[in-house]
Amino acid sequence: MKLQRYGTLACLALTATLGLSACGSDNNEPSSSASGSAAAVDCATGTVNAQGSSAQKNAMDEWIKAYQQQCKGVTINYEPSGSGAGITAFISGTADFAGSDSALKPEEQPKADAKCAGGAAINLPMVIGPVAVAYNLNGVDNLQVKPATLAKIFAGKVTKWDDPAIKADNPDAKLPSTAIQAVHRSDESGTTDNFTKFLSKTAEADWTLGNAKAWKAPGGVGAAKSDGVASKIKSTDGTIGYVEWSYAENASLKMAKVGNGAGEFAALTAESAGKTIAGAKIAGQGDDLKLSIDYNTKEAGAYPIVLATYEIVCSKGLAADKLKLVKGLLGHAASAEGQASLTELGYAPLPETVRTKVEAAVKNLS
Repeated sequence: MKLQRYGTLACLALTATLGLSACGSDNNEPSSSASGSAAAVDCATGTVNAQGSSAQKNAMDEWIKAYQQQCKGVTINYEPSGSGAGITAFISGTADFAGSDSALKPEEQPKADAKCAGGAAINLPMVIGPVAVAYNLNGVDNLQVKPATLAKIFAGKVTKWDDPAIKADNPDAKLPSTAIQAVHRSDESGTTDNFTKFLSKTAEADWTLGNAKAWKAPGGVGAAKSDGVASKIKSTDGTIGYVEWSYAENASLKMAKVGNGAGEFAALTAESAGKTIAGAKIAGQGDDLKLSIDYNTKEAGAYPIVLATYEIVCSKGLAADKLKLVKGLLGHAASAEGQASLTELGYAPLPETVRTKVEAAVKNLS
């Protein structure tokens, strides 16, 4: 049952860090906070325009809907233009905040800071999700791949499904000689940044292209945004690609088991992703809460490819007519209620120790 798996993932992310036990509800009613009472939404009026990560679109849609139901006279626009486009829009001043599947890079930070009068741009993680290695190969239902094999496939070094490297990972499978079509994002994407970071951290000898929002490897097939990648894989035999779990689930795609640092092939499940989520650490300073994820986790049974989706916003310097509304929306998103609302959408709530820091950082926006 899809919804039950999502709820389990959410519970794992919370119980692994705080021992919360208020899990198991599959209804759509606002959930109560740890103290047992529902948090009030801080309503404001006006218009906010934001854009960026398509991976967080469904989460943002849920937060906006809930906020607008409680707060009248509000217009909130979120365009799922991709993480790179979102950051560009934030820097240019056409977005009040940006959604991104990776934190600001050092070369982006000064430009983003310049948008913030008297302050700095900060990274606020709002939801965490696993990245599936999805594939479409007739007759093969239980594919498993080591990071080195994935690196060779996406670098264009392995081009046939019956290549010895894939055979070594799948000794009992009957692999056809079908040509591999490796599908990547054609737009700049934080999902690409996270996936290539995983390859660079776990398969250095075979992936020498580093990590970036823009796809750098030669060859392959590009598709726009997460739904484009999922659609291409769904429609074409011989394909393999990376896409957020919710998109892979919604398209009923087959997902490969991925080798982890413990030497196991881990299937993407609620339990396996939750183990990696719980190990994420805060790498930023002060209210900048960018996360460090151990892609080479040696935790037994852990699925190693997960990403954190951020809202990039000014710590100070938001226009006076935008400030209260941005704080109200992001405050709802960071609340226990806002996080719990994501469990049926294929996302995992933030670990509680991180969530409370994000909530505090939103309150500090000025």
